[in-house]
Amino acid sequence: MAHGAKVRDARLQDAGRILEIYAHYVKNTAVTFECGVPAPANFRARMERTMARYPYLVAEEGDTVQGFAYAGPLSARKAYDWSCETTVYLHPDARGRGWGRRLYEALGERLREMGVTNLYACVARPESPDEYLDERSLGFHAHMGFERVGEFHACGHKFGRWYNVVWMEKVIGRHVECQPPVAFPEA
Repeated sequence: MAHGAKVRDARLQDAGRILEIYAHYVKNTAVTFECGVPAPANFRARMERTMARYPYLVAEEGDTVQGFAYAGPLSARKAYDWSCETTVYLHPDARGRGWGRRLYEALGERLREMGVTNLYACVARPESPDEYLDERSLGFHAHMGFERVGEFHACGHKFGRWYNVVWMEKVIGRHVECQPPVAFPEA
C-alpha cells in the first residue's frame, strides 16, 4: 500500500465518494440486492443512523476513499445487541490490495472493544457464477474467519436471475451468563 494509506472513521463529507463506490455495485453486480442507487440525501441519512451507534470506517489513500466498512444491528430487538451484521465495499480499482482485510480487521476490533460477540455477513451467491456475481465474497469472508451457518435459496431476484444468500458468522467475544451490555455511543 502506498504511503499515506490508512483506515479511519468515516465522515459525512465522505458520503459522495462512498455512494459513488456503492453505486457501482448496485448498477453492475448482484453483490447487493438493492436495485436502484439511493438518492444522496437518503444515503447520507443512512450513514448518520449507522454512525450514531456503530463504527463506519473508510480506507483512504492520499485524499481518496478506496473503500468502506460498517456494522449494523442484526435485529432491532434488544437481545441481539451483541450481534452485528457487517458490510464492506471497495472501489473496483482497490481490490486485491489488502484494503478489505484492513477494513474488516479494524471493524472487528472496534466492535470487540464495544462488547459485541458475534459478527454476521449476508453474502449473495449465484447457483453458478455469472457476469453479475461470483463467489469471491464467500472466499474473502471465509479467509477472514467467518463460517457458513445457513443458506437461503433463490431469495433475491436481480438482472432477471435468482440468487441465493449465504449467512456467515464469526465469533469475536466470550459469551457469559451475565453478559455486560454493549458500549454503544451516548446519544
